[in-house]
Amino acid sequence: MTILTWTLTVILILTSIFLTLLILLHKGKGGGMSDMFGGGMSSNLGASGVAERNLNRFTALVAVVWVASIILLGLTVRFAG
Repeated sequence: MTILTWTLTVILILTSIFLTLLILLHKGKGGGMSDMFGGGMSSNLGASGVAERNLNRFTALVAVVWVASIILLGLTVRFAG
């Protein structure tokens, strides 16, 4: 594999892990598994509105990088391989 392919693979792995962690940091909306295990009781004690908005923005940014790395990796493997 070329250096570009290796770099894109590393970026994909890192953003996958980071995106998973960011999604797990989000506050539960209720009615799901978090309520079943007692997460609904502490939902009012969660992050403030500004922090939640910044977390949403950062999650979206990491998701865009993740999708771009998948597309670029696919194009690199298709046309360089």
